[in-house]
Amino acid sequence: MSKSINVLELFAGVGGFRVGLENSDKNYFNTKWANQFEPSRKSQDAFEVYNYHFPDSDNIGKDINEISDDKFKSMDADMIVGGFPCQDYSVARSTKNELGINGKKGVLFWQIIRAVQDIHPKYLLLENVDRLLKAPTKQRGRDFAIMLTALNKLNYSVEWRVINAAEYGQAQRRRRTYIFIFRNDLKYAQKLDEEFENDVLKSEDTYDKYLFKTGLFASEFPIQQKPYKNRKAFYELPSEIADASDNFSGKVFNTGVMRNGVYYTIDTKALGNEKPIPLKDVVQPEEEVPEKFFVNDEEKIAKFAYLRGPKKKERTSADGHTYTYSEGGMAPTDDLSLPGRTMLTSEGSVNRSTHWLKINDKYRFITPIEAERLQSFPDDWTKYKLVNGQKEEVTDRMRMFFMGNALVTNVIKRIGDRIKEIDQEEN
Repeated sequence: MSKSINVLELFAGVGGFRVGLENSDKNYFNTKWANQFEPSRKSQDAFEVYNYHFPDSDNIGKDINEISDDKFKSMDADMIVGGFPCQDYSVARSTKNELGINGKKGVLFWQIIRAVQDIHPKYLLLENVDRLLKAPTKQRGRDFAIMLTALNKLNYSVEWRVINAAEYGQAQRRRRTYIFIFRNDLKYAQKLDEEFENDVLKSEDTYDKYLFKTGLFASEFPIQQKPYKNRKAFYELPSEIADASDNFSGKVFNTGVMRNGVYYTIDTKALGNEKPIPLKDVVQPEEEVPEKFFVNDEEKIAKFAYLRGPKKKERTSADGHTYTYSEGGMAPTDDLSLPGRTMLTSEGSVNRSTHWLKINDKYRFITPIEAERLQSFPDDWTKYKLVNGQKEEVTDRMRMFFMGNALVTNVIKRIGDRIKEIDQEEN
């Protein structure tokens, strides 16, 4: 039986995957390496927060493109995790008899593929926005099909699910795509061959059993036991990545599994039997909230009322076409009886997406601690950073930015629980 899983955390941010996995089992999930770098920023605050909490791992604060193959090959990582940027995954070329892919310059998914080629981990756990499965607009699902094709060529299988954290007992209505990837030589993968009748598509029943009952996400995040509106599809991926880039014509729904180049995907709904955490259980008592988060400026209050209200505007496109832009209204302030809305990196600024509270007739923004709670981080997780060996405080604006970029760590905790079980069955 394995005693632990060595983990490499890519695009680490302030450590959301690590927090979740360590909450699952700190002794089993051993994060030995991490990479975090924000190319558009001079200061690397997220990396410094990560360093503050986890000084004992090999933390690499440079562009992932600059990490050498030799460095990756030196890592005995059993699992790679990361929340990678959502970009255009189109492929420039694909050479025969080798992966040889050149995606669009700067697309960081190809760096994950490079790491996989160098390390050959047993598992990967990735996170992305839910629109990944629908991108790009003109060829919906193509980008994800490219990813599946690349992973299939490296002899991996894939399971995915879009999870709304609030539907599974969390404090935020945050929908994200979670992707569990596992190597084809593992017992877990070979067990699927038995269920899938050696990959001959004789019946949907074998796939349904995995997606509804026995798969990782089905085990930890139960769903209604039939496809929503009977939406389902099979698709056989092309052998070459460039073909997926140029010719993909399938469908990708919010749940699916890919094995040996064939995927089955269905649209699913949560069971709805887990109560979310309402905002009223997240907010701090008034006496704990610093005065700077309260808003008394009538002009700013009026601005929020306008931004959150319904509106119609006449606009002109780049080619001179005039059209009417319409936007529906929101509640004037956030409902404290509901879980929080999806938090963005602009949280705390005067914009429509910002959480806007009215408690005891006082208007205010949420605090950094409340933002951390919405993502199930410990209180004040982002308060300090380590800069040249010295402890420094992080600005409120950066703390909000971190949480807008982060994930709900309790979702990762639950996924980690199941990965541990799967890994223990390998030995």
